[in-house]
Amino acid sequence: MDPLVIAAVALGYLCLLFAIATWGDRRADLGRSVVANPTIYALSMAVYCTAWTFYGSVGRAAANGIDFVAIYIGPTLVAVLWWHVTRKMLRISKANRITSIADFVASRYGKSPLLGGLVAVIALVVIAPYIALQLKAVSASVEALRDGPGAAAMSAVQRVDALGDTALFVAALMAAFAILYGTRHIDATERHEGMVAAIAFESIVKLVAFLAVGLYVCFALFAGPQEIFTRAAARADVAPVMASAGASGPAGWITLTLLSMAAILFLPRQFHVTIVENVDERHLAKASWLFPLYLLLINLFVFPIAVAGLLVFPPGTVDGDLFVLALPLGAGAELVALIAFVGGLSAATGMVIVETIALATMLSNDLVMPILLRIRGLGLAERGNLAELLVAIRRGLIVLVMLLGYLYFHFVGGSYALVSIGLLSFAAVAQFAPAILGGMYWRGATRAGALGGLLGGVAVWTYTLLLPSFVRSGWVDVALLERGPWGIAALKPYALFGVTLGDPLAHALFWSMVLNIGLYVGLSLVTRPTPAERAQATRFVEVFSHAEAPLGPVWRGAVPIEDLVALASRFIGRSRARQAFEAHARERGVDLRRVEQVDAGFVNFAERLLAGAIGTASARVLVASIAKGEDVSLDEVMAILDEATAVIEYSRQLEQKSKALEQASTELRAANLRLRELDRLKDEFLTTVTHELRTPLTSIRSFSEILHDNADLPPDQRREFLGIVIKESERLTRLINQVLDLAKIEAGRFDWQIVPVAMKDVVAEAIAATSQLFKERAVRLEAALPDGLPLASVDHDQVMQVAINLLSNAVKFSPEGSGVVRVSLAAITDGIELVVADNGPGIAPENLGQVFEKFRQFGDASTGKPQGTGLGLAICRRIIDHLGGTIGVTSRPGEGAAFRVVLPYAATGAG
Repeated sequence: MDPLVIAAVALGYLCLLFAIATWGDRRADLGRSVVANPTIYALSMAVYCTAWTFYGSVGRAAANGIDFVAIYIGPTLVAVLWWHVTRKMLRISKANRITSIADFVASRYGKSPLLGGLVAVIALVVIAPYIALQLKAVSASVEALRDGPGAAAMSAVQRVDALGDTALFVAALMAAFAILYGTRHIDATERHEGMVAAIAFESIVKLVAFLAVGLYVCFALFAGPQEIFTRAAARADVAPVMASAGASGPAGWITLTLLSMAAILFLPRQFHVTIVENVDERHLAKASWLFPLYLLLINLFVFPIAVAGLLVFPPGTVDGDLFVLALPLGAGAELVALIAFVGGLSAATGMVIVETIALATMLSNDLVMPILLRIRGLGLAERGNLAELLVAIRRGLIVLVMLLGYLYFHFVGGSYALVSIGLLSFAAVAQFAPAILGGMYWRGATRAGALGGLLGGVAVWTYTLLLPSFVRSGWVDVALLERGPWGIAALKPYALFGVTLGDPLAHALFWSMVLNIGLYVGLSLVTRPTPAERAQATRFVEVFSHAEAPLGPVWRGAVPIEDLVALASRFIGRSRARQAFEAHARERGVDLRRVEQVDAGFVNFAERLLAGAIGTASARVLVASIAKGEDVSLDEVMAILDEATAVIEYSRQLEQKSKALEQASTELRAANLRLRELDRLKDEFLTTVTHELRTPLTSIRSFSEILHDNADLPPDQRREFLGIVIKESERLTRLINQVLDLAKIEAGRFDWQIVPVAMKDVVAEAIAATSQLFKERAVRLEAALPDGLPLASVDHDQVMQVAINLLSNAVKFSPEGSGVVRVSLAAITDGIELVVADNGPGIAPENLGQVFEKFRQFGDASTGKPQGTGLGLAICRRIIDHLGGTIGVTSRPGEGAAFRVVLPYAATGAG
């Protein structure tokens, strides 16, 4: 394809993005926001889907099967918790004017500049490989379009050299656009509505582009996904991929899922679009299902495209990462290939723009500005207008971030597939999880714990993942991986202390988290938080209770209001600073013109206002430089603490009473539900028993009246009617006996005669007693009753009743004419085992736990009507329980049921 066409399409698309961003900003200036919409918000979150998704997922699927799915399962699982976890993060960030992940961590642990700077540096180091991934994907796609699908056959090292200029050009272009997008406002908490609108548009473009390629591959190159998979199954070199769930097994799946769960929360770009750019926290509700739906759609054709690429291209000729481009190019469909290129470019540019803006803001606020403000020779604390300096710093940092990404790509990235580079960054970002999540929910977490955990976790990540990446690129001796440093095998980066877990990524995540969480918890338990840390812990942990409370260190001093306004003006402008202070004064019911000396509320507000421009740590330094309050006496502090202690104790007592009342209410509700259930069961029992009594009584009365009124009936018919009367009388007697027996057993008044009994004789008698039932329904009986079994310690009559009940049930539920009932006895460890099995309809799984309950009846296979009173099996269970045995049932619907009874052995003897 003509390089000029490629360049024109790329530049045209990027210009379109800039036009959309400009339009979005103008709409926002006019008060007609285009991003105050939950759909736009959810689409902006799809910046998660980068060139990794567009190209790398196909490459991973071509190599490892379907394990790429785990990278998207994690965010889907987290989306379920957004309303609880992310909403809390949102509320905390808005209340504290937090601008980045580093700002979040620094603010939680006493607004620590050291901790904020550490997180910023870590983020810079770990995101550079991710930016390299985007550069590699875009530059490789340009080369594939320019030179055809054969360009994808080059080795990774060759491609780095061939594409160096292309990658540098792409990096420079993306840096320029990031500068235009992200440095138009000084206040980092002020939303970049134009940028968000452009990112949402990009999400639509990359989704449509990927779906277009998938449809083309499936229905133009092939006759549908079924043909792709059928042909793949017939190819010995492709079929293994179809059945593969990844080379790393369960450990790999779990690792990928956990890493992606952390990434969707803690990647700087995800934090930026989800937290900083959020307009309304209620938008999370829609995003929690729309974002997972987006992930599903964009991954719909990943596996078919991967398998199709393996079918079309000979092994080793085309890189799997480029199948999305190579397939349409190889078929001569240049338009489809160009659409794919635009989709991949969209995926990469969206990530790079947001990531560089987020990183530049983080580095500026939490690293560069705190350092510059502490260098007295620069005199920044006294300079009048620092807005231009801030803009210059952020623009320079954007260039720095992009340059680091390019350098990593040029010197290291060529040795890795796209997904491998991304996972390297994911593993590092996961190190933020303990400090952030712990800080949101554990008041006892301290700065020392967060600092130690981060340092420990990142050190392990560096040693087990980052360092090996340099080894694989030839920058470090391979002996480090094979033999360990100084020949110490226990320190091999991929097998620390002899543990490998089958996957380097799982190994690194395990050891880094062990050290990270261990140090975080351990150091937090042995160190005491400072007053500032305690105040911030309350603001974070109890944000829903104290979102508006101006919690902070005790401050008392005399500062002119104009000093605070002038301080804020140097960073956000005189007009905006004055408007902000006037709005704050109105909220407090104060006339700002009459305020001369400020109180703690104005000082805290000034600090939060500045935090949006220069970060919480730098804001604290600047405000403290002019708001030097008086010392608070020990007596005053103790008075405050005493009052706070009393309030806390009262609150704790109320909480305990509330919990007790809630528990009592829960128990009452449960008891009420049980009573209702018993009442319902009683009604069902009375209804059933009444019906069962009425049926034989009606028959007896009807046939008795016929016999009484018709003395001249033929003898045969008279005998038939008398037989029915006798049969119904026996049925009535059985019902009454069942009710009486159950009542006696439950009341403890039953007369038990427990003696050694030969179970073979008991079962034989039960078979004889039920033989007529078998004949009437033409059901075959198969009995396995061996001689010489040990005696059982039971009540003969009651066990016989159990056997009769089980046999009767088996006959009733066996199909008439083709039914088979199998009866067996055996001596097992626990006692004599009796099994009665049928080939009837079986019992539904949800009913298995209820068959032995009173009043429970289940329909037969033909009519669905209840059979009997529902007392037979309940009586069986109570008899067996009293004898010290066990009774149970196993069944599969459509395959019959098997009842198993185990009775205890008698002391001696056999029968």
